[in-house]
Amino acid sequence: QVQLVESGGGLVQTGASLRLSCAASGRTFSNYYMGWFRQAPGKEREFVAAITSSGARTKHADSVKGRFTISRDNAKNTVYLQMNSLKPEDTAVYYCAADRTTLRLGVRSIEYDYWGQGTQVTVSS
Repeated sequence: QVQLVESGGGLVQTGASLRLSCAASGRTFSNYYMGWFRQAPGKEREFVAAITSSGARTKHADSVKGRFTISRDNAKNTVYLQMNSLKPEDTAVYYCAADRTTLRLGVRSIEYDYWGQGTQVTVSS
């Protein structure tokens, strides 16, 4: 069992940057693949980025590639999402998720076992 707590969301203007953090409880964080998803009002939850347990490999959605970067610090039990050049269409609730079973850079929600409560990111134009 792992608990995930996101932080770092907020209201920013177009072009600004934010760094989201997701702190995980438990001793086995370094065994999990981690992912970030987002959900805008009236839309389905969508994949943003994923990272392997060691941090050696990552995957980013085409919509954020070149602007967002996922990373992790296993010593701090934390995964990050650095978001640069934010756009109004990035407005959503952002969720981090942990995968302890599938262990691949999954893009589907079903591939993740644990979820945080989400943090709101709002980008004004």
